Amino acid sequence: MWDFWLVDDGQKYHLFFLYASRALGNPNHRHYRASVGHAISDDLARWDRVTDALVRSDAPAFDDLAIWTGSVVRHPDGTWIMFYTGATLTPAGNVQRIGSATSEDLLTWRRNPSNPLLQADPRWYETLADGMWPDEGFRDPWVLPDPNGNGWHMLITARANHGPVDNRGVIGHAWSPDLQVWELQPPLSDPGQGFAQIEVVQTARIDGQDLLMFSALAKDMSLQRARGTTGGVWVAKADTPLGPFDILGAQQLTNSDRYVGRLINDRQTGQTIFLAFRHDSHDGTFVGEIADPQTAHWDGSRVCLSPIVTELSA
Repeated sequence: MWDFWLVDDGQKYHLFFLYASRALGNPNHRHYRASVGHAISDDLARWDRVTDALVRSDAPAFDDLAIWTGSVVRHPDGTWIMFYTGATLTPAGNVQRIGSATSEDLLTWRRNPSNPLLQADPRWYETLADGMWPDEGFRDPWVLPDPNGNGWHMLITARANHGPVDNRGVIGHAWSPDLQVWELQPPLSDPGQGFAQIEVVQTARIDGQDLLMFSALAKDMSLQRARGTTGGVWVAKADTPLGPFDILGAQQLTNSDRYVGRLINDRQTGQTIFLAFRHDSHDGTFVGEIADPQTAHWDGSRVCLSPIVTELSA
């Protein structure tokens, strides 16, 4: 397993995650075999796997190669909506677009017949046709309500259509009045912040501080920023959930041993919990497992992580 996203339904925690069979042998092959698994927990530490949520569609479809990272929100009418990345292969390469599926119970999902909902617009975003990057680079939707009650926003991993090739990573942006119809807008950040890709974004608030969490390995960073680091999970201060974001001054929270950081509130303790998946082992090989949860707090200048000491780890 690798990328994942979390949902709290008020009674249980739900973990939706990308997975592929280890029988593939080469872990790099997992990206073209990704489906969305589902597990449920009472405590964010012990997980019970249940029926898978989504698998790729039959061709031709925008998601006929693989399903990639997404997020889940609840519509005001009670329906759950999963926004996710659909990948398909074209003669030019891998194209990524964003679609959705709905569920009444978080277990059975139905694709939106209007899929795909969004794709990269060359007015603001780099596309595969530009020939600057191996794939479209338009994915990982994170959906949140407008802070002032004016509809919904989607933050997207995207690349600007200008700037140095290794420094084009931006926070893509779309807006919707109803979670059904989406309007793509200019990015919420500028290129030149040190990242070629700003992956798997999430907004969160810890101890009164708004934050943007994202992931980037050294290979997806500018040459200057990548010096001396493996990359990992990053945290940037934010003025509001919609920015501005201090991506240039982002704090590196983990090394490449853990990737795709997620924050969620623990209903029992009120603490903010950090989860990630185990990416690299000590010898650099891919692991692909969920890591133990940690608590996260804001000390006034940075996010600090602490282990949770429980009988589970004994």
